[in-house]
Amino acid sequence: MEFRQLGASGFKVPVLSLGTGTFGGGNEFFKGFGSSDVKEATRLVDISLDCGLNMFDSADVYSGGMAEEILGQAIKDRRERVLISTKATLRAGPGPNDVGSSRHHLIRAVEGSLRRLGTDYIDLFHLHGFDPITPVEETLNTLDDLVRAGKIRYIGCSNFPGWHLMKSLAVSERHNLARYVAHQAYYSLVGRDYEWELMPLGLDQKVSAVAWSPLGWGRLTGRIRRGQPLPEGTRLQNSQTAAGGPQIPEEYLYRVVDALDEVAAETGKTVPQVAINWLLQRPTVANVIIGARNEEQLRQNLGAIGWNLTPKQVAKLDAASATPPAYPYWHHQRFSENNTFLNS
Repeated sequence: MEFRQLGASGFKVPVLSLGTGTFGGGNEFFKGFGSSDVKEATRLVDISLDCGLNMFDSADVYSGGMAEEILGQAIKDRRERVLISTKATLRAGPGPNDVGSSRHHLIRAVEGSLRRLGTDYIDLFHLHGFDPITPVEETLNTLDDLVRAGKIRYIGCSNFPGWHLMKSLAVSERHNLARYVAHQAYYSLVGRDYEWELMPLGLDQKVSAVAWSPLGWGRLTGRIRRGQPLPEGTRLQNSQTAAGGPQIPEEYLYRVVDALDEVAAETGKTVPQVAINWLLQRPTVANVIIGARNEEQLRQNLGAIGWNLTPKQVAKLDAASATPPAYPYWHHQRFSENNTFLNS
């Protein structure tokens, strides 16, 4: 297992982590991802550790906290061998203070995660989304206090717009507070919006990407083909799960899948392995979160590492998945000599 430095820190993480959205299946939305119980989750953790994958990602809202509870039981008595990443900010209860990045909510959220995970510290804690109401200074001072208290080792954000991430980094620098070292962002061959602004920001400010849904919300599993019905048992057949993910034009999807099929045939790898390997060659990407409903899916996703696509194969996938950028990014492309990212 390859390890990479996480942002502007000395912390090293494996290039793959196992997401726990498939643990629990506590409501209709998360049943679309999976419903692993403690026994199955423990087996997935065992396989991951045997392969050198020692990082596990969760969130307080995954199945209403069940995912964290199951992960806590699956890693019991081997906490020192694993790295835990979890998140909070999204609504986790009915009350007016059960959402957001206020001091009140974040402290309660971290204490709750620690209790469910059965640990006294979190290796990497992300804000699950940006809060436009709470002052940035309040949020970052709270996170800094939790870091100084030893309850959090490193902090990151997730699903932030570029301006809010940059504002947060500036506040951290101005007040000497803990700084975001990672941005957990949606990034896949059929979801490349991350590249327009967040990737150049990450390069400039040394904020690593932790990519979620690398298979495009289940579309790049190799089971979806032009003119064929959706396969049984996919999250796209669950109306709640499908509606909660990114919407992708069908013809664009099939164009990317066709290119993936070609590269998979050339490499002898599967479509998911090729899609994940492509991501691992992208700038700023330190870690890709893989999901697995079962042992077979986990072992297949683990096969995405230990080899690399050729530059020609990367170029083929780049071309197939390219989309016209929004303004001002299309304008930047016309004057690429002024954009070091485009020339890199």
